[in-house]
Amino acid sequence: GVSDEQMRRCDPLPEPEEHGATFEENAREKAAAYARATGLRTVADDSGLEIDALDKAPGVHSARWHGTDYAVKFRKIYELLRERGANGSPARFVCHVALAERGRILFETTGIIEGEVAPEPRGTNGFGYDPIFYYPPYGCTLAELDLERKAGVSHRGQAFAALRSYLR
Repeated sequence: GVSDEQMRRCDPLPEPEEHGATFEENAREKAAAYARATGLRTVADDSGLEIDALDKAPGVHSARWHGTDYAVKFRKIYELLRERGANGSPARFVCHVALAERGRILFETTGIIEGEVAPEPRGTNGFGYDPIFYYPPYGCTLAELDLERKAGVSHRGQAFAALRSYLR
């Protein structure tokens, strides 16, 4: 293992480039790269929002799609949906998690939460695209949920619960 003192002395690793066309490819690439660089078992994920009416965009480009300002991203999404007459489009959050050791993938899993694009952004909890992701079973956006309820249904919660089960 690595001691706390060793961790304090470590320089941060540069983030690996994400070349993959899928969440799975990016998570595998990052986990394997960090495992090779550190010699440790490493977990990495890739996640994002897929909107059916936008041909699954923003998808793997979610973090960088139309910049980093989410108000700008939201305006662009609603503009594109209006142009296509597709308000309320089905959408999903996807999170793929990979565990690697010595550059080899030991375990991987995907969590998905299905919903739709909300008529307008609502809520202040969460982050990223949560205010525009309407979750029908709860009748609200993910940004309107408290963190405990969100963790119980979220794509990340699902994926990391599966990882936890594997590690046990």
